Amino acid sequence: MAAELTAGAIPPEGQGDFFLCDIFGAIPKNDLASMEHPLFSLGTRPDRRILNYQHNGAEITVTPSVKGLATIHDKDILIFCISQLMAALNAGRQVSRTLHLKAHDLLVACNRETSGDAYRRLREAFERLAGTRITTNIVTGGQEVTTGFGLIEKWEIVRKARGGKMVSVAVTLSDWLYRAVLSKSVLTLSRDYFRLRKPLERRIYELARKHCGRQNSWQVSVETLLKKSGSASPRRVFRKMIRDMIEAQPLPDYALEELEGDVIRFSQKAAVTEAVLNAPSLKPATLEEARALIPGADAYALEAEWRAMWVRTGSPRLRMPDAAFLGWVRKRAAE
Repeated sequence: MAAELTAGAIPPEGQGDFFLCDIFGAIPKNDLASMEHPLFSLGTRPDRRILNYQHNGAEITVTPSVKGLATIHDKDILIFCISQLMAALNAGRQVSRTLHLKAHDLLVACNRETSGDAYRRLREAFERLAGTRITTNIVTGGQEVTTGFGLIEKWEIVRKARGGKMVSVAVTLSDWLYRAVLSKSVLTLSRDYFRLRKPLERRIYELARKHCGRQNSWQVSVETLLKKSGSASPRRVFRKMIRDMIEAQPLPDYALEELEGDVIRFSQKAAVTEAVLNAPSLKPATLEEARALIPGADAYALEAEWRAMWVRTGSPRLRMPDAAFLGWVRKRAAE
């Protein structure tokens, strides 16, 4: 992926010491490296295993803290931070490795409840992210460096409510992850990703999104899928879980099917494919106006989401597609 910013494009000392997460409705983004490789536990109980993974030259060791490995649900925090940073970069704003965010905004963006227990679990997630250590030679931002780091460098509660509830938090991302953002080594996720509650469903969606991309389909053996997923289940149990997933078809945008030879095929669902092929085209000026309506938004992601909605509603004939699109964007901005 061509990068408009390089890994060295970090703001000079004294400038951009922190970045305020305040972009409404930022499109969910995820970094390519953690979508490709298993860095997060799929367990729902504290996972204190040391994970070792090797594939096509990539080597990864993931070491837990006493709190256990960071989970794929903990990753929501990173997705929120990446999404905010990418929206800011697209809007031409200055960014920083340290982000100030409101805990409530994070919970709402990730489709979580905002109860007192949710804030407690959020704090535990920060602790696991900071405590989990990665040693890897994965390339981010065009550099291959064997290094060790935490998924986040540090975090702190900046302000608490009178009742002790977390309100404002400062998070400092690792240099490794920050380089990925600056080099724009990220992909857009469906907003429905946060509605997937089962850890394996989230991980399989990540792999489908990364490998299928704009292709119509992607085929992979069950053995390789098991390895790339990071699941600790035996192959027969994993195969049963994938078959259950095939029956339920829970993934946004992608359908699964089992082929002969212990192979799984992922294909884009009809609505997505038809939207790309048949939806009305929009003028470049229309996309610019959409950016003005939702500052920091990814206009192309908005266009893709609108096209999919257009197909789901029966592909109605539009006399003025640009006006229809902008009307939809205005409703999104008002939500």
